[in-house]
Amino acid sequence: MATTTSLTTTYAGEFAGKYIGAALLSGNTLAQEGVTVKTNIKYKEVVKTLALDGLVKNATCDFDPTGTVTLAERILEPKELQVNLDLCKADFRNDFEAIQMGYSAHDVLPKNFVDFLIARMSAKIAEKTEQDLWAGANATNGSFSGVTTLIAADAALPSGQEVAGTTVTASNVITELGKIVDAIPSRLYGKEDLYIYVSQNIARAYIRALGGFGSSGLGANGVANQGTMWYNMQNELNFDGVKLFVANGLGDNKAVASQKENLWFGTGLLNDHNEVKVLDMADIDGSQNVRFVMRYTAGVQYGFAGDIVTYGITNSAN
Repeated sequence: MATTTSLTTTYAGEFAGKYIGAALLSGNTLAQEGVTVKTNIKYKEVVKTLALDGLVKNATCDFDPTGTVTLAERILEPKELQVNLDLCKADFRNDFEAIQMGYSAHDVLPKNFVDFLIARMSAKIAEKTEQDLWAGANATNGSFSGVTTLIAADAALPSGQEVAGTTVTASNVITELGKIVDAIPSRLYGKEDLYIYVSQNIARAYIRALGGFGSSGLGANGVANQGTMWYNMQNELNFDGVKLFVANGLGDNKAVASQKENLWFGTGLLNDHNEVKVLDMADIDGSQNVRFVMRYTAGVQYGFAGDIVTYGITNSAN
């Protein structure tokens, strides 16, 4: 299907020389290295997992082998994705920036518009990748399966680590986060790279609760007696000794606790996610079309389901 171009400009008055677009969700999980990134995957990567058990026993004079060694694998297979736009230069001749197209009949798209469009495309891909990384579905055109999609269908997730969710507010967020921490296996608690990945609404509720003025027993004036002014977006959030990571791609009232090294994002080259090829078709087929092309790969996987705690995510396999 061809790209739909809609130009609704008045071509009256003075052009401000600037384009603006609706706000986009920041792809912060990758930008802030919230998960382990595996690059240079051409097709798929097989990651070996090793589990040991029953190693220690009472000593004897003989060599008596015991214990179990379980060697398995997890496959990380990034999905090939693309963006194709096809714009006709003729559609822009009655726009404010027509002068940038030149006076020749063999004109070009306005440079300001092209620069903005390229930056906008990269930002849109970052938003889509962030959303898919956590909640995408491979069956959906243009998407890949995310962490919550995969873990929700994995019978290896212990039922005790599947915490039922509710609508999280400033008045109950302490209790709800406490349920997540309580479900974290003892072998994980205290690990340096252990995070509770929370949705934005959970993070906002927690920040507000720490500002005080509530019934959660945090004091009338909150952290350092600063009330709701305590948080400046620079403070590191943590709860009961576990770091919180605000994952923009997580849906409301959802959270995942895991070590960073247990969650993987795979791709060929990270640079592909920001590279836009612009092809003026005039010299190729004589048309007035300009094509914008992006191609990249993306996928996620985790190592051990038993090292993950979910909140507000129903596991269909349990």
